[in-house]
Amino acid sequence: MSVITITSDLGLQDYYLASLKGSLLCASQEYPIIDISHNIKSHDIVQAAFIFKNAWKSFPDKSIHLVSVKNFYGEKKRFLAFEKAGHYFIGPDNGLFSLVFDDWPDSLVYELMPSENNSFPLKRILSTAIKHIFEHKSLENIGPTIKDVVQRITFQPVITKQEIRGSVIYIDRYENVIVNISQVLFEQVQNNRTFSVYFKRHDPINRIYQHYYEVPIGEPLCLFNSSGYLEIAINMGKASSLLGLNVEDAVHITFHKKAK
Repeated sequence: MSVITITSDLGLQDYYLASLKGSLLCASQEYPIIDISHNIKSHDIVQAAFIFKNAWKSFPDKSIHLVSVKNFYGEKKRFLAFEKAGHYFIGPDNGLFSLVFDDWPDSLVYELMPSENNSFPLKRILSTAIKHIFEHKSLENIGPTIKDVVQRITFQPVITKQEIRGSVIYIDRYENVIVNISQVLFEQVQNNRTFSVYFKRHDPINRIYQHYYEVPIGEPLCLFNSSGYLEIAINMGKASSLLGLNVEDAVHITFHKKAK
């Protein structure tokens, strides 16, 4: 069964999210509405992209994914609609989707323009688009195609033969620290060598674990999490606070020469 997902920075305190969901239900009650997250920091496109990127693939084909974070970026007061990998995506033209998809745009992208005299244009834009898709209408009729979509560049790890220099990209609610070094990249550069993970002025970590409980309570560790990224954690503790790590802080891995 297909669903509608919503990712936003609307929060749960105000009426905005409830009003948006109400307008979607008025458009169609066929699909259930699933919340991915509404606790995105206000206008934080990078955080929203990380959460959404690691969530949308878990949903069934033909699902419709709505993203509402930093909706109006400069003069780009428009929303986008496109189909990719059997799913539909609708969100603002602010560069967020370029952080989610490495090969985006690789399909036709359609423009959704807000009404100038609407105080909450998000409701009208999304509910109209949802209804269009529900009625099995082609996206060709939802709006004009566009090519000048906003692109953003993410900070990528710096790679040498002896080192990977990365940075913290996300801190979850448990204060586990996620770094922009993937397991695939790590294994490619490691080449079966021993290594040390350095951050701040703490002692390096020289092993990748599979589970938090493999170290004593209160001890730091590194593992690759379910999204395939390097994670610095503390067993039953808050790594971000206790280790002083924040988003954009440097983390680097040094690989040691093989013994002859």
